[in-house]
Amino acid sequence: MIEVVASMARGPVFLAGEVLECLITFTNPMSHLSTSASSEMLAWASAQIHCQFHASESRVALPAQGTKQDVQAESDTVLIPSKGERGQCVLDTPPKILFCDLRLDPGESKTYSYSEVVPTDGPPSFRGQAVKYVYKLTIGCQRVNSPIKLLRVPFRVLVLHGMPEPPFPQDEEVAPSNPFLEEEEGSRRDTRLLERALDMLMITTSRRCPYMFNITNMRGKVAKFCIFKTVYRLGEDIIGTFTFSEGDIPCIQYSVSLQSEEEVQEQYQRRPGQAVSVTGHGRHLESCLHTASSHFSLPVPLNVTPGFTTDIVMLRWRLHFEFVTAREPVEAPVVLQNQSEVTVWTGAEHVDVDTFSWDLPIKVLPTNPTLASYVTQFTGTNSINI
Repeated sequence: MIEVVASMARGPVFLAGEVLECLITFTNPMSHLSTSASSEMLAWASAQIHCQFHASESRVALPAQGTKQDVQAESDTVLIPSKGERGQCVLDTPPKILFCDLRLDPGESKTYSYSEVVPTDGPPSFRGQAVKYVYKLTIGCQRVNSPIKLLRVPFRVLVLHGMPEPPFPQDEEVAPSNPFLEEEEGSRRDTRLLERALDMLMITTSRRCPYMFNITNMRGKVAKFCIFKTVYRLGEDIIGTFTFSEGDIPCIQYSVSLQSEEEVQEQYQRRPGQAVSVTGHGRHLESCLHTASSHFSLPVPLNVTPGFTTDIVMLRWRLHFEFVTAREPVEAPVVLQNQSEVTVWTGAEHVDVDTFSWDLPIKVLPTNPTLASYVTQFTGTNSINI
């Protein structure tokens, strides 16, 4: 028996265009002191990244060729990373051979390093109501005259549009080299690429400009709303303020919800005029009668998917507001300046109200993948026994 362990040391979340690194260890766990211990042999092993796509049949109508199965799915001698997976493989990288003819004596282990640039032309990781995009690193191993065994390590991909492209290999060869800095430059090349992307992300989401909105209904002005920006990173707090003292209509209650809208592109909709799937990710509710001003704070969860668009689906983000207003003026309690007795104010038992809602589109962008790794469901480590 050979134990295979794959581990992504930095974590299981990556930006598209970033280099994924994984250490793959092959171990013969038998002790050399055991009387039944013997050497183990593996013919070869290779690794490959692929993205698996799955669509809900009740929401998405895919072309006929989209459901075709791989013609080599029954082969035991060809590495097919998506073999046995649901849906179809929409993106994969060329396989890389880790070794050929590996011999492991009892108690011996060998570790191989796999690295690959996460493709920039693929979708982000997403588990929606209509579609799912799931990324996996698949390691295939085979003994002589035995079927291939697959070890899959799922990971999460965040897509940042406009991320700097990785340098071409030929650029490294023609660039001037400094023998004193060669090791440092080689180790920091990928780090600089990530830093540039994060700097661009920070600049984009740090711009502040007050956006003012007058909240009105058919009876008049309810409040003034202010928000300082409409572009946010995962993990950021969305903060907004209401000024009710400038309104003509008393507002009794308001709520603000952070929502994502998943819309199937028209040509792939199962039914004409198919409704958009709305998912809530947080809600703030507050009673505000006789309140001059108020504010709310809604965090953008680290485990959600930033907005994106593919040929099949589009994901957008918005703030959904709901207001409950009184039809008639509601008198505020009056407290005399020199009153010594305790006064208890009781609200009205019946108030005629109106309700209305409003949606404010916002943009949600990725964040530092290391930060997102803290809340992901993936561990970045998997193992099998062959």
